[in-house]
Amino acid sequence: MIQIPCPWCGPRNEEEFSYGGSAEAPMPALDSQSTHGDWHAHVHVRENPKGPHREYWHHTAGCERWLLVCRDTRDNAILECRDASSGPEGLPGDEA
Repeated sequence: MIQIPCPWCGPRNEEEFSYGGSAEAPMPALDSQSTHGDWHAHVHVRENPKGPHREYWHHTAGCERWLLVCRDTRDNAILECRDASSGPEGLPGDEA
């Protein structure tokens, strides 16, 4: 079981959270320029990375905040967890 260290609630079991998808690829624009194909690719076509991966998680059974989590997919270790509004820059696995 994965323990996610919510910045507001402390460490909690993953059962309290809903997976929100990868934070690696930018979301298509919320305007008429985005196509169904853009959204299909964003939601359904994913990499299967080995190592640090940035993801969105929603603390549905807790504070109800969106979190940005960097999880190592090799062993599910949580490398960092913070409020999603801060953006993915600077998390472990960042190429910059």
